[in-house]
Amino acid sequence: MFLIVGLGNPGSQYESTRHNVGFLFLNRIAREAGVSIHLPRFQSLSARGRWHGHEIFFLKPQTFMNLSGGPVQEAAAFFKIQPQQIVAVFDDLDQAPGAVRMRTGGGHGGHNGVRDMLAKLPSDEFHRLKIGIGKPAHKSATHSWVLGKFTGEEMNALEQESFPTAETRLRELIKRYDSK
Repeated sequence: MFLIVGLGNPGSQYESTRHNVGFLFLNRIAREAGVSIHLPRFQSLSARGRWHGHEIFFLKPQTFMNLSGGPVQEAAAFFKIQPQQIVAVFDDLDQAPGAVRMRTGGGHGGHNGVRDMLAKLPSDEFHRLKIGIGKPAHKSATHSWVLGKFTGEEMNALEQESFPTAETRLRELIKRYDSK
């Protein structure tokens, strides 16, 4: 089983914000798996399903971004999931809008949700699926940028280009574990 965690903030005011791109992506692949992420469990909304032939536990922590590690730790412990079976999906200021990058292990890169996961998990060897949101023109505007809503054009680009690329990267990662 894989634990796929979308990082974001709970509440309708954050639904379409750049910081919630992890939630948006998770909703998309859960729909493909035929499940709805709504079951309250592990301080999160969750669902369990099959996606491209693999058992997936979908997790959207409801503790706010900076405290994402606790729910991930609880779910991983309950299902006996190792860090190598965890994929965190989140926004990345350091990438161009819509760029997608998969990485395993390493630091938090300034992302507080990942920072908390690193503090709570026994290893940094979980996977990071980063979706670029770009940077604001001025560093002082970072907070309002990440909590700003995607424009219609940006949302369309995510749906048509970024999310399909992210799905491909995720499928490739999971498929590598078939042979292990």
